[in-house]
Amino acid sequence: MDRLLERFTTHLSVERNVSPHTLDAYRRDLAGFRAFLRDELHWQEQDAALLRRVDQIVLRRYLALLHRRCKRSTIGRKLAALRSFFRFLVREGVLEINPGELVGTPRAEKYLPKTLSVDEAFALMERDTNDGLLALRDRAIVETLYSCGLRIGELTGLDIQGLDLAAGLVRVLGKGRKERIVPVGRKAREALQRYLEARGPAAADAPLFINHRGGRLTARSIQRQLKVRLLQAGILKEATPHALRHSFATHLLAGGADLRAIQELLGHASLSTTQKYTQVGIEHLARVYDAAHPRSRNKKDQNGH
Repeated sequence: MDRLLERFTTHLSVERNVSPHTLDAYRRDLAGFRAFLRDELHWQEQDAALLRRVDQIVLRRYLALLHRRCKRSTIGRKLAALRSFFRFLVREGVLEINPGELVGTPRAEKYLPKTLSVDEAFALMERDTNDGLLALRDRAIVETLYSCGLRIGELTGLDIQGLDLAAGLVRVLGKGRKERIVPVGRKAREALQRYLEARGPAAADAPLFINHRGGRLTARSIQRQLKVRLLQAGILKEATPHALRHSFATHLLAGGADLRAIQELLGHASLSTTQKYTQVGIEHLARVYDAAHPRSRNKKDQNGH
């Protein structure tokens, strides 16, 4: 199976041009399925002979095992990876049918993205006035995440040449290596300018955000620094860098921005992905209504006790 997996990942990288992050996810998901065939079912055949034994009953057994420890969204992603792999094998003549097409996708859980309030976002951005290089870098990072609504992988992938401070624009390489141009707000431009001036001259193709050794900053480092910054700002929420992306979209929508414009800024392929933010706005309005309307508050609230 190793040989077929290698051919498949080459197909993903060369023909479908998927991102390194997506490629790693496919590798992990398919390695997990291979481990299931070996360890749970004790199948010992090699490559094609092993995969020809897989049918919808085997896949349902695998999904049942996953249900014990995975969210439905994770299970859906793993099933999508298997379907794509089997589809490739059918195209290559290794299999006659795709068993993944005979198994339904679990219905995804409905969830509302975690966001910061506007006050919390301001507190996070303006936590300190330290003018050390790392402090300036971390301020520029949170300002850019919130100002541009970037995914963490898009942020870490930025190079200096992708940023045009004069025009207030940044060139972003998103999912599927699709490029988009995103505006950079005034506060983020100011924070980036201060950081770059303190950092000193650098090559155009150098990473925009670097660690103390001069290498490209990782997503894990940014997550770790964000946790520290949240605590120092007195924000007790478990907010991730992605929460700043959600906050960006939610606050734009609350401010009257068009949903289609938000879709373009976020780099969503489908408007349905962006529409979850309308539900966040409705939930907020419902809370405001319940707290403020005299016929919605209970008697205890109305009497001031």
